[in-house]
Amino acid sequence: MTRSAVIATALAMNSSGINAGTAGNVSMRTGEGMLITPSGVPYEQLTDSDVVAMALDTTWEASNDRRPSSEWRFHLDVYRHRPEVNAVVHAHPVNVTGLAVHGRGIGPFHYMVAVAGGVDIRCAPYATFGTQELSDHVLAALEGRRACLMAHHGLLAVGVSLDAALALAIEVEVLAGQLLAALTIGEPPELSTEQMNEVLTKMQVAGYGSEPGARQ
Repeated sequence: MTRSAVIATALAMNSSGINAGTAGNVSMRTGEGMLITPSGVPYEQLTDSDVVAMALDTTWEASNDRRPSSEWRFHLDVYRHRPEVNAVVHAHPVNVTGLAVHGRGIGPFHYMVAVAGGVDIRCAPYATFGTQELSDHVLAALEGRRACLMAHHGLLAVGVSLDAALALAIEVEVLAGQLLAALTIGEPPELSTEQMNEVLTKMQVAGYGSEPGARQ
């Protein structure tokens, strides 16, 4: 069931339009490790036996000679450092990547930015994919947040469940598209820290981040 859920999330990531082909990756926490999509296999071809089981000590096992996604480091590091996180979704959405190419995060131009857990959504500095340096940048950008952009790369979203992580990834891509639209007529005004903190308080009461939510 859990392996099937990882595959279903990867397929949903592509069908939602936030990812294409074999780009991106999906994982979920399992006991003392994680299940993660394999490297280089089209999601529509995946079976449960293709999903790789990886322990926190980086040892792994899989059928069919599959290897874990080349991005396994930041998945594993998130689980090591964020005990509340049970799922990670990494994708290359068009709008998010458009901002990330410029090293630009998403500021408080819209109150729904708070859905990622803070007053803004940061952009992690660039580093080569699959490296510890990239993982370190991502962990820093995720501090106090549930999502971040990755310079010249894409998006990472985390959640208490696969559904929650995927829903957040889609939401961040929507916000990125809205920001790009606003930028066509100039730099958009932003909400104050006080206004965003008020939104964050209301979202906490409503349970945002604990389950997939709809836009309000």
